[in-house]
Formats: sequence, C-alpha cells, structure tokens
Amino acid sequence: MVTYEDETISNAGSVASKDAYAASATGEKVGFWRDFIDGFKQLDLGDIDPNLSETERANVIAARTPLKRSLKNRHVQMIAIGSAIGTGLFVGSGTALHTGGPASLVICYFLIGTMIFCTVQALGELAVAYPVAGSFLSLNTRFISPIWGFCMAWNYVLQWIIVMPLELVASSLTIRYWNDTINSAAWVSIFYCLIVFINLFGVKGYGEAEFIFSTIKVTAILGFIILGIVLNCGGGPVGGYIGGRYWYNPGAFHHGFKGLCGVFTTAAFSFSGTELVGLTSAETANPRKTLPSATKQVFWRITLFYMVSLVLIGLLVPYNDPRLMGNSSADAAASPFVIAIRNAGIKGLPSVMNVVILIAVLSVANSAVFGSSRTIASLADQGFGPRWFGYIDRKGRPLVGVGIALAFGLLCFLAASDKEAVAFAWMMAISGLSSVFTWMSICFTHVRFRRALKVQGRSTKELSFVALSGVWGSLWGVLLNVLILMAEFWFSLFPTNKPDAYNFFENYLNAVVLVFFFLIFLVWKKFKVTFLVRAKDVDLDTGRRVEDWDLLMQEIEEERAYIASKPFYYKLYKMWC
Repeated sequence: MVTYEDETISNAGSVASKDAYAASATGEKVGFWRDFIDGFKQLDLGDIDPNLSETERANVIAARTPLKRSLKNRHVQMIAIGSAIGTGLFVGSGTALHTGGPASLVICYFLIGTMIFCTVQALGELAVAYPVAGSFLSLNTRFISPIWGFCMAWNYVLQWIIVMPLELVASSLTIRYWNDTINSAAWVSIFYCLIVFINLFGVKGYGEAEFIFSTIKVTAILGFIILGIVLNCGGGPVGGYIGGRYWYNPGAFHHGFKGLCGVFTTAAFSFSGTELVGLTSAETANPRKTLPSATKQVFWRITLFYMVSLVLIGLLVPYNDPRLMGNSSADAAASPFVIAIRNAGIKGLPSVMNVVILIAVLSVANSAVFGSSRTIASLADQGFGPRWFGYIDRKGRPLVGVGIALAFGLLCFLAASDKEAVAFAWMMAISGLSSVFTWMSICFTHVRFRRALKVQGRSTKELSFVALSGVWGSLWGVLLNVLILMAEFWFSLFPTNKPDAYNFFENYLNAVVLVFFFLIFLVWKKFKVTFLVRAKDVDLDTGRRVEDWDLLMQEIEEERAYIASKPFYYKLYKMWC
C-alpha cells in the first residue's frame, strides 16, 4: 500500500522553514514584520508525477495538503457540539412551531436528528480514514464520480459564500432588538471587520473563536433547559403551572400533514453546518484520536440541545402566538426562547438570549469563511477550478479562498439598500437546498466506500473508527434526504391550494443550479465522463495518514481489547463519547 505521510510532512515543512533556516545559519534574527510578510508567501507542494490521471493527481494533492494541523481536541469537540447551533434553532424553530404545531416539531426534528447522526457517523469514518484537504468533497470524486464531485464542490462553495453576507446582515437586524435608529451598514461594518480579524490567524483563529462561541451557545441552551422546566412547573413570576396545556389548546398539530411536511424541511435547514467537523480533518493534529469522539458528540447535541429544548418550547409557547412569525430569520422577537421567557414575566433575560442569538449569527458567519475557503482550495486540488484557487501560504491559510469569501461578504452592505430583502431572498434560493444534497452525498459516498472495501477484498478491521450506524444508517440517510427534497418540492410548488411558480423557484432554485453545474461539466469534458467509478477501481490508499500499517492494526486491536476488558458502563461511555 502507498501512503504519503512522510512526503506530505517533508514537502509542507521544507519551504516553510527555508527562510528561517537560512537566517539561523547566518545568525540573522527574523523580525516579527518579516515573519508576518513571509507568512503570506505560497507553500510549494513539490513535484507530482505528470503521468497520473486527473483523479489520481487530485488524490495526491489532497493528501499533501499544506494546511496547518493546528486544531486541538477541545476545538474539534466544540465545533462538533456547537458549530451548527444558530438561528435555525433559536429563531427558525419558532417558524416551525407555527407551521406544524408542537407534535410536528418534535417528530420532524427527531427524524432529521437520526439522519444527521447517521450522516456524521459516516463522515467520521471517512474523515478519520482519509484526513485530506477537502474531506468529503474530494471523496465524492474518488468514490462516486468526478462529475458528482464537481457539482457538489461548487454547490458547497455557493452555500457558504452566500451564507456569510446573509449572516452579517442578520447580525445587524439582531441589534434592532435594542436600537433600530442606527443604520444597519454601521453594524455590518463592525462585524465584517471582526470576521476579517479572526481569519487573519488562520485555522487556529477559527478554532479559538468557535470554541468561545460554542461554549456560550451551549451554556445558554443548558440554562434555558433548566429554566424551561421550572417555568413549565409554575415556577415563573407569572403564568402558573403550564404542563401540556398548549398541546390541547390550540392543539398538537397545525395544518395537518402539509404542516408536518413544512416542519420537516425547516428542521433539515436547522442542522445546516453539521458536516463542518469533517472539513477540520486535514487541519487536526491527530484526527484518529480526535474525530471519533467529536462525531459521537453529535448524538448528545441532537438529544440534549435540540430535542429537550424543542420539547420545552412546544410546552411553553402556543403555536398560534402571533409573535412567532417575525420579520426575518434573525428577528430575536420571534424567537420562541425569547417569547417563553417574556411570557413568564422575566425581565432582562430576553436581552441575554438576544446576545446569544447575535453570537450564534457571528459564529455561522465565521464558519462560512472557513467552509468556503477550504472548499475553494479543494476546487483547485481536484482540477475543478483555476490553480490559483489553491494558493496556500506558509502559515497554512488558503489565502485566495479566504479573499474570495471575504470579497463576497461585502454583499452584506446591501443591508443599506431598499431592495435588500429581494436580493437576499434570491441569494438564499441559490444555495437553499445545498445542505440536503451534501448530506445525501456523504451518506452515498460512505456506501460506495464500504462497497469498494468489500469488492477489493478488504474489511473494516483496518479502520480505526467504524461508524456506529454502519451502511444501513447511510442508506437511511440517503432515503430521508430524498424524502426531504420531495417534501420541499411539494411545499414550494403548492404553498396554498394553488401552484406558485415564484415561491417554487425561491425555495427550489438550488436544484436547478445543480443541473446547471452538471451540464457545464458535460460540455467541459465533451460528454466523455464517468458517471460512477467502479468499486474495483476506487483508490483506497492515497491520503491515508499512516506510516506503519502493521503497527496501526496492532494499536487498533489493543484498543479494542482494552475496551472489551472493561465493565459495561465504560464500554457504553466509549461508544457514545
């Protein structure tokens, strides 16, 4: 088997240390300013065999990634637990409650939660086995086909590159909860500069920022869960005992089956960004140790942060409360968390909750730069974009990708335009379904990976982390994502009893964009494309971060034997944590 671990490290380190070595040899001290400037120079990947095919070349480049492995265990843990917690939970859950009622809210979020868990488990297995640049995006090309990899990579770029200006505008709208007299552009400028400052520090800056943001979000949700139980039991200043009152009046369901389908799609969008933990694999110091634990944390996030808090929301806020339908996705006044606290007559806490919503919005904007910049670099690695997209400096920052993401972020200044709502509605439409297609692709990639292992006479015994959900979980993920797309199609085309073309394209435009990318690739390759890579031809080795296979297998067996020798509660802990 061929691996590229030693070559990757040597190539990544040689150029980065060249100037420092020369300076030390002459006794010259490298000043802060010179080191700062030199850090922006490109890092050389070394020579690559010109006889390799396009797919083989992409695999080698992804394996040789010069991205810095600066993310520590605590960073990855908090990214896994809290990175996707944003306005989808804090505000979007209110829209979902209004659309389908508390029973639909619990049912749909539970079903989507099972799909997300299976998806992240599949992603964890793939990312630990192949901690390469681009993660699941480059694996689409390897295990499915180049044309699918092209569509998914560009689609993922669109998703995050549009999310950043949207979230920056949302942050300015969140401020209106306290003061609506200051021009939104002023707040947008402040938050934009904050995001730029964080990303100057590369992946370490992203990791530290997300660690702080996620800690605050997690603490706030835990606090709300405790408060919600107290309020439901009648412990608030006003209101008395509530119990299950709102499940009977106005009721558990709203708008029947159609309302259930509407919540189904809203719930899916609330989990957007969950897959970001997979993109960290190439920048994690020890993915074999860190990523398995991080992916298991998703179970607790789904169970505790989403399900428990949403059950409480359904108990504390009636679905017919007019405040649930806010003016935007970041309208803090429409947050069911804020409404529940207000209904209890508690002063001060709604403002604290609004601060958490603001932090959640900024967290997503920060994640958008991380996600889009790494994806743009991956486009160059796979030959799906100009080579200069893959410019990575000596500090491990994908500078061109970050620059493009920040340049698109300037669209946030549309907040000062009277056409802001229309512009952002159509921008969101372009990438609205991107997460659903991404999750479906991850699950299908995992199925193809397991199929390739079987066909080539290999097994999961060589994997240091095996998805708890297995292949059946990934098949469930594919099926549920297809159902989400079908439900969204129906809900978009028939928002009422009559078809609405404008509403359909506003919500389903991303599917049309994918078809457009598909056609571009066909024309580019003159219709000479492989639609599905045969399992026996899949490259299972390039990019595996392994120096000694026998030693790895021995370590895995020793770890499994050690866990097997422990009591059942320890085995249970290691299974889920």
